[in-house]
Amino acid sequence: MKQICKLMALTAISVQLLTACTTKSENTEVNNFRIERGTNISHWLSQSEERGEARARHIQEDDFARLDSLGFDFVRLPIDEVQFWDEEGNKLPEAWQLMHNAIRWAGKHHLRTIVDLHIIRSHYFNASLEGNADANTLFSSEKAQQDLINMWYQLSDALKDYSCDSVAYEFMNEPVADDHEQWNQLIVKVHKALREREPQRTLVIGSNLWQGYETMKYLKLPENDKNIILSFHYYNPMILTHYGAWWTPIGKYTGRVNYPGVLVSQEDYEAAPDTVKHLLDENHYTTQVWDIDKIRADFQDAIAAAKKYDLQLFCGEWGVYEKVDRELAYRWTKDMLTVFKENHIAWTTWCYDADFGFWDQQKHTFKDKGLIDLLAGSEK
Repeated sequence: MKQICKLMALTAISVQLLTACTTKSENTEVNNFRIERGTNISHWLSQSEERGEARARHIQEDDFARLDSLGFDFVRLPIDEVQFWDEEGNKLPEAWQLMHNAIRWAGKHHLRTIVDLHIIRSHYFNASLEGNADANTLFSSEKAQQDLINMWYQLSDALKDYSCDSVAYEFMNEPVADDHEQWNQLIVKVHKALREREPQRTLVIGSNLWQGYETMKYLKLPENDKNIILSFHYYNPMILTHYGAWWTPIGKYTGRVNYPGVLVSQEDYEAAPDTVKHLLDENHYTTQVWDIDKIRADFQDAIAAAKKYDLQLFCGEWGVYEKVDRELAYRWTKDMLTVFKENHIAWTTWCYDADFGFWDQQKHTFKDKGLIDLLAGSEK
């Protein structure tokens, strides 16, 4: 019976790409954009310097077929402004074609797609970490906000003929506003603009400060819109998931990490350089017990928000850097999957084939078989 139901669902997705959403004059109804488990097709149309033939070859139809065979039912597709528009705002056609290819390949292989506007010129989620916070003008500039809306007008024009049951929009990734209300007010503007054009399209929206679970309680969503998916990201504890990551301060820690339990022993704390000790103290890594119950507790605000608005909850990013000890990575991943399943939370790993991924695109093989065994077997 389970196989029959899955076959019916896959057949439905295949025909959804041919059916557009309702028009502006029609009533808004709850669509069938339902998701369970997927991955981010990252470092391709986002966060990548590849262009031309190298970019075109990077992701192909067989990648989507592979994800389908592993039991994934959707992908999150990050895209960046710099790949889709030049500095004068002119469209760069190659990236647009690759995006269409990806959506069509996804649909052919029974996968839904979330198109995620990941980085824009007026906002980069890691600007503060790189000492360039002043570059983020989105929340202080009316023009930058209108530019964001205009980008989505153009994306909507290109994507509106895809069924609302197969394609969703995440209109901005990981907002970093000084005040939560700045993000809430921008949500109102972008939501209104998109709803005037596509009243039924599913919109994926997260909270301020990197879509953190901690700020979910400050998020304000439009009332009575059931075609919204509530999104959060989770990489905690960072000392485990980003161990050795050069771009984050905690990546400078080179001592031992434990999981589950207290992450850093007193002995390892004493051996750490003074430049790192304050990070260990600030994050309570030498005193806080990290285990599945801590993950459960962290998720509560996000779960409460989803219940409040009666919306599906989605963890859009979570994963472990490739340099992390694999046994630690698997323990944490297994606990995450358990909590997702307990609370019916959809998820996309970060990511498919980059430094948090399970697939090696260069060697065309699984680079972390243990990880994919956990992810592919997560519903067993």
